[in-house]
Amino acid sequence: MKIRSFCIYMALFMTTPVMAAEGDGPDQQESGGNDFFESKIRPVLVKHCYECHAAGTAEGGLRVDFQTAIRTGGERGPAVVPKHPEASVLLTAITHADPDLLMPPKGGKLSDSVIEDFRKWIKMGAPDPRKDTVAATEGSWAGLDAAKDHWAYQPLTVSELPGVDDKDWPRSSVDSFVLAMLNRNGIKPSPDALPRTLLRRLHFDLVGLPPSLAVIDRFVAVQQQHGMDVALEKEVDELLQSPQFGVRWGRHWLDVARYGESSGGESNISFPYAWRYRDYVIDAVNADIPFDRFLTEQIAGDLLPYDDDAERARLLTATGFLAVGTKNLGEANDKKFKADTVDEQIDSLTRGVMASSVACARCHHHKFDPFMMEDYYGLAGVFASTETFFGTFVSPANNKGGHPLVLPRLANQKILHKSLSPKKFEELKARFAVLEATRLEIEESQKAAFAGKKPKKQFTLRDVLANLWGRGPVEGKLETLDDKGQALPLAMGVLDAEEVLDVPLLARGEIGREGEIVPRAFPRALPIAGTPSIPAQQSGRLELAQWLTNEEHPLTTRVFVNRVWKHLFGRGIVATVDNFGSTGEAPSHPELLDTLAVGFINDGWSLKRLVRSLVLSRTYRQASTYNADVFRQDPGNRLLWRMPKRRLEAESIRDAMLVVAGELDESRPDGSLVATMIGDKPISLIGLDRKLPKDLDGAVYRSVYLPVIRDRLPDVLNLFDFAEPSFVTGDRETTNVPVQALYLMNSSFVQDRAKQLAARLERETSQDEELVQRTFLLCFGREPDAEEKDRSLAFLGQDVSSDSAESTNRDLTVLSFCQAMLSTAEFRNLD
Repeated sequence: MKIRSFCIYMALFMTTPVMAAEGDGPDQQESGGNDFFESKIRPVLVKHCYECHAAGTAEGGLRVDFQTAIRTGGERGPAVVPKHPEASVLLTAITHADPDLLMPPKGGKLSDSVIEDFRKWIKMGAPDPRKDTVAATEGSWAGLDAAKDHWAYQPLTVSELPGVDDKDWPRSSVDSFVLAMLNRNGIKPSPDALPRTLLRRLHFDLVGLPPSLAVIDRFVAVQQQHGMDVALEKEVDELLQSPQFGVRWGRHWLDVARYGESSGGESNISFPYAWRYRDYVIDAVNADIPFDRFLTEQIAGDLLPYDDDAERARLLTATGFLAVGTKNLGEANDKKFKADTVDEQIDSLTRGVMASSVACARCHHHKFDPFMMEDYYGLAGVFASTETFFGTFVSPANNKGGHPLVLPRLANQKILHKSLSPKKFEELKARFAVLEATRLEIEESQKAAFAGKKPKKQFTLRDVLANLWGRGPVEGKLETLDDKGQALPLAMGVLDAEEVLDVPLLARGEIGREGEIVPRAFPRALPIAGTPSIPAQQSGRLELAQWLTNEEHPLTTRVFVNRVWKHLFGRGIVATVDNFGSTGEAPSHPELLDTLAVGFINDGWSLKRLVRSLVLSRTYRQASTYNADVFRQDPGNRLLWRMPKRRLEAESIRDAMLVVAGELDESRPDGSLVATMIGDKPISLIGLDRKLPKDLDGAVYRSVYLPVIRDRLPDVLNLFDFAEPSFVTGDRETTNVPVQALYLMNSSFVQDRAKQLAARLERETSQDEELVQRTFLLCFGREPDAEEKDRSLAFLGQDVSSDSAESTNRDLTVLSFCQAMLSTAEFRNLD
């Protein structure tokens, strides 16, 4: 038996669906129900509630003057849930059970007899003869207005290309829309960037690395001979085929997927199998798997057909998207842990794909967007019918154990945890058998005690905990081995649960306040023709993926192309890339956004084709030159009159240092530090391991392979605004704080890179002038101007104190020069 919780031997949270009895509708309630309402309930509602919650005065979006209105509820969810008084917000309000919700607001609390009448009425099924139409309650909830009017929920449209003043400037439809907007505002676009500047921008944007000196020379030669169009196309096509494209753009998706290698929270237990999902994402991006397929694999890869074991393993690994999120492993309540896991999956999926938080409707209808509590619990049933495999075991630091997901065995498969010898394997099984026998004795003792009988053997709390915590690691290790003691290929992911079920609506999202069962379904405010029905015997994740990737879905493609635009142009067409709701910003170029979304679909949902079309645009070629007059008119550059200056992300800063030092290893390492050295343990203990590098770095491979441990990131990632791995992040913060400068000055990583760069320059150059020129080319992709050259030569040529110290001082001077170059603003910024 798999240990699941500190609450010993409790079953995993499952809510058995309670189907309404046939004929249980409002027209077939028990005799006298309507009379009871008219005599006991309506007068109280009229006297105490209609003033604030009736036609024209629906405070909080709640009306109580019609049957449909009171059952639909307002911002806090259904006011009345027939037969479920504990889930009815109205009863919570009038009993003053919630200090933040005291009704009526005037005249004090209602009498106990009146409150008991309401409780009885709800238990009867809340009979209510006040018939109404949908139109009567349409205005009771602000979210419905958003569904009707908000731009993001409208169908995609294709606009004709607008006319522009300068017909020679555009290279694509992108440019036509941008230039037309500039023309309307009396602004001219900026000149094209210099070839070397454009090349550096292109390399960092597409592969996250600076161009080599050979690439710079080649690009400039082609540009001079054949023109910028030819040179740019050639360079873009080569970069798109580079495996480093997947590293760069896979990391963008890992930000959205809130990828992390530990659970987070107070327990914060490592996830030693998370790395497989990371590698899946990088490989999928390099293969240019169509985005609709890419999404489907991550939501329901386990439910897709496959041709062989390799494909099956890949699809199972893809579902790690739903498993790598945060988990409160210190939670002792199984039901709450399950509900919170489901909530995290709903929130991450809807934020990541739709830029909308359906999870806001867990406790009440979304206050601003068209998502009701019924929408949330319709999705909750989908994920409650899904088992999540995250591979931790119960210990004193961890109340929750989770199975790892076993993959098919493949040739040359990476398995990073150890097998056991036959002897040790048998010893481990024997040890578990003893612990399991003790567990059964404890269960018998508990049963006898509960039955009022004397147990055959007494167990103290210490005995119980010793058995629980002793079995956890043993069982956890056995789950990583096959029946011969050989290590199994393991991953994080999901499968359909053995029991498929619908779940009840929870009043205010609280466990123990279950209301009516909500059938599994997708948000109703976004109706899409041909939406598949959810099979009775499956979770519905595959149908959810099909709904999200339907070409008529108004959000999925808009959100994704906007994310891509943000990574290339510094800011999204919709600036709030993770919020397309009514509280987010409107698009600066709405016709362009829809044209890109429709074109993305027509182009086979291809990320590489989308990126290619954007970086070949004239808009992307613009210089970042400052223009004071235009800046006063458009300080935020929303009209795209120039390319913005951008600071490199943490990974690119680190990787660029390795490149210029001649050290970068572009190959993929096995797993990550979590899988190879940290293993299964609380993150709070890793500081005691002297084998681990203090900064959790100590490597020369690409930064995407550094450990992503929640609340304990490697220094360079933590200091330079890495995406918070607990949340969907489409737009990282960019800060400029003193601690970053201190890192560049004092970090052993930066100092080591400066040493290697100095050694490289001493090998490759023989004179200071040549050294300076080569350093500028390596670090900035350009040659130094006259002043920079003179200042650099003066620094390198400064007098030494004595002949004997000349060699040492020379080395220190070059080293200081190299570290200064790596620490410059230009090194970590793009023009």
